[in-house]
Amino acid sequence: MTFLLGCEHVSLEFPTKKVFVDISLGVNEGDRIGIVGKNGDGKSSLLALLAASLEPDDGHVVRTGTVTVGMLDQRDTLDDGDTVIHAIVGDMPEYLWASEAKTRDILDHLIGDIGREQSVATLSGGQRRRVDLARVLIGDYDVLLLDEPTNHLDVSGIDWLAQHLKNRWQAKQGALLVVTHDRWFLDAVCLAMWEVHDGVVEPFEGGYSAYIQQRVERDELQAKTLSKKRNILRRELAWLSRGAPARSTKPRFRVEAAQQLIAEEPPLRDTLALKRTAMSRLGKQVIDLEDVSVRLGGKLILDHVDWIIGPGDRYGIIGDNGAGKTTMLNVIQDLCKPESGRVKIGKTVRFAVLSQKLDELERFKGDRVRELCGRYQTTVQIEGKELSSTALLEQLGFSRDQLNQYVGDLSGGQKRRLQLMLILLDHPNVLILDEPGNDLDIDMLAQVESLLDTWPGTLLLVTHDRYLMERVTDHQFALVQGKVRHLPGGVEEYLTLRAQRIQASQETIRNQGVQATSRQKKKAQTHTAADARELKKQCTSLERRMGTLRSKMARKQEEMQCADPADFVALGEIQNDINALQAELTVREDEWLMLSEQLETQG
Repeated sequence: MTFLLGCEHVSLEFPTKKVFVDISLGVNEGDRIGIVGKNGDGKSSLLALLAASLEPDDGHVVRTGTVTVGMLDQRDTLDDGDTVIHAIVGDMPEYLWASEAKTRDILDHLIGDIGREQSVATLSGGQRRRVDLARVLIGDYDVLLLDEPTNHLDVSGIDWLAQHLKNRWQAKQGALLVVTHDRWFLDAVCLAMWEVHDGVVEPFEGGYSAYIQQRVERDELQAKTLSKKRNILRRELAWLSRGAPARSTKPRFRVEAAQQLIAEEPPLRDTLALKRTAMSRLGKQVIDLEDVSVRLGGKLILDHVDWIIGPGDRYGIIGDNGAGKTTMLNVIQDLCKPESGRVKIGKTVRFAVLSQKLDELERFKGDRVRELCGRYQTTVQIEGKELSSTALLEQLGFSRDQLNQYVGDLSGGQKRRLQLMLILLDHPNVLILDEPGNDLDIDMLAQVESLLDTWPGTLLLVTHDRYLMERVTDHQFALVQGKVRHLPGGVEEYLTLRAQRIQASQETIRNQGVQATSRQKKKAQTHTAADARELKKQCTSLERRMGTLRSKMARKQEEMQCADPADFVALGEIQNDINALQAELTVREDEWLMLSEQLETQG
């Protein structure tokens, strides 16, 4: 395989941390590498080193010849004064980029809802992200370095990006390195994994599934020191190898070895036991939507929806951006009144919402984490054990040192986990999670998933993370054109239905175009026939007029022959009349010839 770029004995140190210590690695043609690790361990720094936008303290970053590298950073460098299309294609003439099928496909899927002449300064954060991703993908690079490319993409957008990257190069050509917390995406796109931890980069063969298996095997050798982490990974491995929904292939996944590792691993959750517990806390009725319709800004969000959410149900909600998922969650909580129908909420229902925002922690920013935990004297039951707030935070990945930090100084991922702890300690029985995976690395996502596996209540989850959706919920539902539709086949079924819907819409547009063309053609034919009739009518009228003129000229010529040859005045007047009649006859003959030619052309 042809070497493209890499590191030789590279070390990197920041004022408060050693990031890399003497690492050496290489990227070859055909590589498709996913990069994982805890937040802050150096994943983005590794990409920056390879892109030559960050200089190492020791060692060298090397490239072969004229290798070109495209980099998607977590922060864009777009010019606010640019238009969207210029920010993406630069000075490339329109006839060039518009004629390329790949470019049109990228623009349609990433910025189809954004005006191409719109100013970059007017874009939202998510729109800027998609514009920057389009800019990178349109480039003809040998190597792509993508840092969290799935951010701000919905499920269908992530699926499109995966297919684009899989088909971008031929086999054994190009190279891809991607940092992402989206585990489905890693399995779909990557053929190898790099784990960044403790100043090193450790390689693994295969996609995410194979990586998890190899980590379990590694942890088996370090059981005494890593037993807790090993157990969580074994649960995830059990889910992967026992047949995750919509997972038809497991690249490089050694099934027999996996089965041995998880032979004694129990199911992820005892659904019946959780439902019995949930029913004892909630009763039989939780949330019933009966013939509910909702409009927002003139758009129909819910169209006569009937939906029953019962005790212990674990439902995932899928839909395109802007479909109205957040509005539906507000309707479920009775925060948004429907224009028709009714929402019935059980008397014992106690909602808790983990939102995308972290504003709820703003009032605690001056408190230490330990002080905040001390205000909660209640415990929460996890896997049959009563956990205090401090013990719960430790299970969510907080070290004892981090418990002494101020809430305002925590990272986004730490705040997200603290937010979840506060919610669970409030003992809700209906938990609504809106993109709970934001700011969490893969290990922390596994911790949260393990925690939710034994939570005995009704769970509603909205997320673009396909893996998280299928891992945590038992059933998935799609919000499509105002209707709530059950998806027995999970996210894969949703994507299939969406593709069919788009194809049907395009077919309708094509048929409408054909019908419009046919109507126009018929109309044109009708107009042509009418024009021909009018031309014939005009020709007939001219023929009659020319006959009249010839008759008048004949009479004038007879009159001249009978006139007195010596009466020059009378003869002059008669000749003038003949000349006038001849002139008019010449004009009418020219008109008739022109109309006759038009008739012949239309015929």
